[in-house]
Amino acid sequence: MQTLLVFGLGYAASAVGRLAAGAGWRVVGTTGRDAPEDGIERIGFDAAARFLTEATHLLVSVPPRDGAGDAADPVLARYASAVRSAARLRWIGYFSTTGIYGDRDGGWVDEASAPNPGSARARRRIEAEQAWTALAGQATDGVIDLLRIAGIYGPGRSAFDSLRAGHARRILAPGHCFGRIHRDDIAGATFAAMLRPPAGRRVLNLADDLPEESAVVTAYAAQALGLPEPDGRPLAEAWATMSPMARSFWADNRKVRSAVTQQRLGYRWRHPTYREGLDAILAEEHRAGLAGC
Repeated sequence: MQTLLVFGLGYAASAVGRLAAGAGWRVVGTTGRDAPEDGIERIGFDAAARFLTEATHLLVSVPPRDGAGDAADPVLARYASAVRSAARLRWIGYFSTTGIYGDRDGGWVDEASAPNPGSARARRRIEAEQAWTALAGQATDGVIDLLRIAGIYGPGRSAFDSLRAGHARRILAPGHCFGRIHRDDIAGATFAAMLRPPAGRRVLNLADDLPEESAVVTAYAAQALGLPEPDGRPLAEAWATMSPMARSFWADNRKVRSAVTQQRLGYRWRHPTYREGLDAILAEEHRAGLAGC
């Protein structure tokens, strides 16, 4: 039996686990939170060692923390030796971010583009990618997928939720587009990567086919809900009240291509733009009786 061990059962990684479990895989994941029955065995972080001896596939979605080297990555710091000696392991997937490409002044990047991190957080991601790639060379003969993920959205985490909560904002920045990807496409692409592993290191961009301005997406979601669009505010004016985290996102302006990723995996986005993604979320809410303003 194929056994997937997931470090960090967050929003997207849990969707990967559910998809694998539904396909008959054994799925074990570390989390401190309760969850409904979904075929995933949940364990504490400190209990992962024995499951590494059984794992055929390893997915890491735990972000690096402040620090340097392996110490910045809690999984590497604790389990590098166990991963190295995991005899059955044949694929490693690492959830990274398209933020490693940095600012391109609105230009395009693709899977072959060199990283150009503009923040300490992005630089830690590059260091983590490099460390996991080195470890894969010892554990899986170099087989590793670096899954660089754009802005994640999906049920319970979309423009609909911020609009209903009354704290949605429309920041006006013409030409400043963001990439995004639906949670279910992250799951579909990641599972496809497991089924079609690379010969060595592979970069995969998980970003949909239409980067778009944040204000445009918010306006589309408001119209879908029958709500008025939030007032617009120029980026230069909004900057002063932004948190450091928000400023780090708005400091970079790039568009991300993923055509090579989709071709390599034989997987096409179920939600190729934010429109299909938001429409699907609203349809799911209607089916569940949850939709409304």
